[in-house]
Amino acid sequence: MNIRKAIILAASSACCASALAQIQEIKSSNNQIGFQAISSYVDYKETNDGRFGTAVGTLNTEKGWVPGFAVSASVMQDWLFGNDYLQFQYSRNKGHTDYTGSLLTGGAFGSAVQQNDATLIDYSLRWGKGFSVNQAVMLTPYLEFGRHEWKRGVNQGETYTNNYYGIGALAQYSPMPRLVLSANALIGRTTGADISVGGPLGFNGSLGNSNLYKVGLSADYAFSQRFRGNVGLNYSAFKYGASANYPVGGTVTWEPDSRTRYTTISAGVGYAF
Repeated sequence: MNIRKAIILAASSACCASALAQIQEIKSSNNQIGFQAISSYVDYKETNDGRFGTAVGTLNTEKGWVPGFAVSASVMQDWLFGNDYLQFQYSRNKGHTDYTGSLLTGGAFGSAVQQNDATLIDYSLRWGKGFSVNQAVMLTPYLEFGRHEWKRGVNQGETYTNNYYGIGALAQYSPMPRLVLSANALIGRTTGADISVGGPLGFNGSLGNSNLYKVGLSADYAFSQRFRGNVGLNYSAFKYGASANYPVGGTVTWEPDSRTRYTTISAGVGYAF
C-alpha cells in the first residue's frame, strides 16, 4: 500500500513538474530581448475618386519585398495582476518597390513602370495580462499602441505617417520542452494619418483614418537556458482616405484613397532573462 501511494505521489509530482515546466517555457519566451532579420512585402494601391473630372480607378501600385531588421524586448512578471505582459518593438526596412502607374504629365495606368526607394519605420508597445488555460497553453489579451512611417520614393518623395491603437490577443502553446508556438490577432484604428509631398508641387495634408488588422504566427525555440531562436510571419492591412484639395503652382492637387497591406517574414535570436 505504501509503495502504491509512493508511486502515485511520484507520478503526480512528475505531472505537476511537467506542467510547470511548460508554463515556465512560455514565460521564459516572454522574457527576452531579441533581434530579427526581416523582409516585408509591400502591396499598395491608390484609387482616384474622379474629382474635377479626372479618371476614376487605379492610379498606381507599389509592390515588392523590402529587407530590414527588428529589435524587440518583452517582459512577463507579477507586477500588478500576475503575468503582466509588456512588449516593445522597433523595425526598419529599406530597399525598393516596383511602381506601376503613369507619368505626372498624363497617361493610362501601366504606362509608367519603375523602381522606387522605400523606407518603412514602425514602433509598437503592447501591455496585457497572461492567463494559463491549461498546463501548456497561455492566452494574453493586450492593448497595443504604435506608429508607422513610409518614406516613398515616388516623384520627389512622399512620406506617409500614422499612429494607431488596438486590442488583441496572444495565444501561446508549448507542445514540448524548449518550444513555444504563438499566434496573435489585433483589430485597431489608425489616427493622425498624414502625408508630406516633396518638390515644388508638394504639400502637407491630413488623410482619412481606417480600421487596422494584424495577424501573426511565430515559433520560439530555446537552444540553451539563455539563447533562443525564432521565426515568424505577420500580416497587416489598413487604408488611407483621400486628402482635401490643395492649390499648388496654379493648379489643384490632392492625395487619393489608398489601401496598404504588409506581409513580413522574420528570423532571429533572443536572450532570455
